[in-house]
Amino acid sequence: MAHYVDGFVVPVPLDKIDAYRTMAEAAGKIWLEHGALEFVETLADDVKPGKLTSFPQSVQMREGETVVFSYIVYESREQRDSVNAKVMEDPRLKSMMESGEPPFDPQRMFFGGFTTLVELGRDR
Repeated sequence: MAHYVDGFVVPVPLDKIDAYRTMAEAAGKIWLEHGALEFVETLADDVKPGKLTSFPQSVQMREGETVVFSYIVYESREQRDSVNAKVMEDPRLKSMMESGEPPFDPQRMFFGGFTTLVELGRDR
């Protein structure tokens, strides 16, 4: 069965990783409560700059930053749209968004929605 995935690439200052983790854990719980199947945040470990492009170059990574690659899995695009509408209206998320400066630069974040093409794995 094909799923729908929202993917994100985010530059995060090294001194704000703990704050980012706290924010992501809280946000992930909200997405899961509203129906997302998976919520995953990953911290760069082996993402060297390339000659033309790379994860660091894609977010114009600066000294003292790293890259976070994240994804949220849904049953379908329709279900994703429904979940995201509920999440955006959730007062907990609104509170997080209004509570001050986020622990990353949202202007350099990029994201998009994808239909899965191939899904392999022990659980699939």
